[in-house]
Amino acid sequence: MKSLLILALSVLTGCTGIPEGIKAVDGFDINRYLGTWYEIARLDHRFERGLEKISATYTLREDGGVDVLNKGWDVKAGEWSQAQGKAYFVEQPDKGRLKVSFFGPFYGGYNIIELDKQNYAYSMVTGPDRSYFWILSRTPQLPEAKLQALLKRAKALGFATDQLIFVKHD
Repeated sequence: MKSLLILALSVLTGCTGIPEGIKAVDGFDINRYLGTWYEIARLDHRFERGLEKISATYTLREDGGVDVLNKGWDVKAGEWSQAQGKAYFVEQPDKGRLKVSFFGPFYGGYNIIELDKQNYAYSMVTGPDRSYFWILSRTPQLPEAKLQALLKRAKALGFATDQLIFVKHD
């Protein structure tokens, strides 16, 4: 029984990790990160498949965590789809590492690995492994030079940039 409990805890906490060789940003300020972010590019996952105009809005919770509202236009259904979640820091609050849950007690890693620290205008986020990756922006489009620089950085970090889906916002 003890072994089963240890295995279950390992599985649950393993989902909140960060890919090997990648570091989350330091000097992170959650208050500057709050608000709406637009998804610019992502690796494919079933929970976002078929969605366009995707955004995430972050607001502070009374318990010190963050409420997460992910929203996207479901092209096939012709309606908005949304998911409400919550996030909490994995480490100290000035490190861009959070765990986020949309399904009860199950959390996944939300690791901010690149961030415009001057204006909080763009970020790159990964989950617990390299199969989860997003480029986010405060605006529905990023300047092409900035996007190319982020793609180059993502490729150098081992992400499959040739498989990215670029989100339509028009």
